[in-house]
Amino acid sequence: MTTTSSARPAGGERYLIGVDVGTGSARAGVFDLDGRMLASGKRDITLFREAGSIVEQSSTEIWSAVCAAVREAVATAGIDPQRVAGLGFDATCSLVVLGENGASLPVGPSEDPQRDIIVWMDHRAVDQAERINARGHEVLRYVGGRISPEMETPKLLWLREHRPQVFDAAWQFFDLADFLTWRSTGDLARSTCTVTCKWTYLAHEKRWDPNYFHQIGLGVLAEEDFARIGQRIVEPGTPVGNGLTERAAEELGLPAGTPVGAGMIDAHAGGIGTVGVDGTPESNLGYVFGTSSCTMTSTKAPVFVPGVWGPYYSAMVPGMWLNEGGQSAAGAAIEQLLSFHPAAGEATEVAKSRGSSLPVLLTDMATQKAGSLSAAVRLADDLHVVPEFLGNRAPFADPNARAVVAGLGMERDIDNLVSLYIAGLCGIGYGLRQIIDVQASSGAPVDKVVISGGAGQFDLVRQLLADATGKPVLATQSEEPVLLGAAILGSVASGSFPDVGSAMARLSRTDRTYAPADGEIAAAHARRYEAFQKLQALAREIRQDP
Repeated sequence: MTTTSSARPAGGERYLIGVDVGTGSARAGVFDLDGRMLASGKRDITLFREAGSIVEQSSTEIWSAVCAAVREAVATAGIDPQRVAGLGFDATCSLVVLGENGASLPVGPSEDPQRDIIVWMDHRAVDQAERINARGHEVLRYVGGRISPEMETPKLLWLREHRPQVFDAAWQFFDLADFLTWRSTGDLARSTCTVTCKWTYLAHEKRWDPNYFHQIGLGVLAEEDFARIGQRIVEPGTPVGNGLTERAAEELGLPAGTPVGAGMIDAHAGGIGTVGVDGTPESNLGYVFGTSSCTMTSTKAPVFVPGVWGPYYSAMVPGMWLNEGGQSAAGAAIEQLLSFHPAAGEATEVAKSRGSSLPVLLTDMATQKAGSLSAAVRLADDLHVVPEFLGNRAPFADPNARAVVAGLGMERDIDNLVSLYIAGLCGIGYGLRQIIDVQASSGAPVDKVVISGGAGQFDLVRQLLADATGKPVLATQSEEPVLLGAAILGSVASGSFPDVGSAMARLSRTDRTYAPADGEIAAAHARRYEAFQKLQALAREIRQDP
């Protein structure tokens, strides 16, 4: 017999668990009802890469990592699992393909059935995306005018064209966050967040558009009444199923029946973990700076911004519209940039000898050399970087864009590596500024940037972003706002808070504000931003697209 959450002790402290499945790891955090994280757990997950922009993962491995991370977090926090009020999941917007009875199906040429996930950053479907865009269907208005190969319908079309036996054998196609809620509760409900942002569901009309699927070559999904991609769509935080099943509860080390909230994409969870601070959500741009970067802008009415995904209704803050930008590679772009430098190996060894990482070493060196955070821009000298190693997600929606580095000399020392690092961070900041400017010109201005994500945890990075964009950058009290966002979903599912907005207002708080510099520093960034745009435009001009 299933034990429901109501059978657990009524008195005493209650807790929330947020689970975040990123590109490289699964993490879990235990929070109290004031938004304070008590402990966390983490397990790495494998990325399988092959030629042709193929990037895959295993849902079996991910679920095992989630269970281990949750158990670790609960044990480290020292709490009674019976006191867990609710659980929420977020994950990358990756495509999970399962056959009958939830059996994994091979999504690529490896023919390994355990590799059943096409990862968000997989770009195998560029051709399919271009063909979809050439048809210009009306639903594309709600993805900034152009669909991305990172989204799910181009990937589904690739599967149907290149692996028809897998496509036909599939019982369910899940976004990863929806897979996690299904795996934990047995409920096939999909989140408004996932299907609206990545699958072309029209949340403001509460419907799929069958004509779009017929037009692009996926009409079979419409003919099945969308049974394989989602027939019941619910808002994030909605309780799904009857909470944890007996099987999932045993694996996670939690009581059966523990409430589980409908999930979110990881960046969007970072958004609800941050944008409620210091004012209304529409004044704050949520900026998630991790492997990739995502910008989250909330508006009361729909705003159409060419090249920026959305507007999506109720995809992040219920009842509000969302515009989503960012870049396909951000933290990963800095890592790629640094790897080219002759001093990268030496610097990495120095960092290891200090028990540190390369970004920490370079950040410390830059701060020490510059004398102040804002003055670090001067270390970049005449080095300029347009860090579009994996295309331009926004505002140009151009997956074929590539990086530009200008001003390299013959230097081979670590000091020069520091300069390149600063130039790369500035390039990330100018890409963010470009999105802010384009959105403002379309009618979606913001006053502040609220940051989250592992790549944005350093004071130097936050100050450079403030200076590069000309906007104050706010950091939250929560060290893990993405995990907090996931926990917020569990808080709503459990009834601890009546809705996501109430939970955001209660659990998110500002910790520090980084004001943009003025005077000479602002002028230097203005010159560099102009150079960034010129290099970016020149790269488009001279490129020969396939």
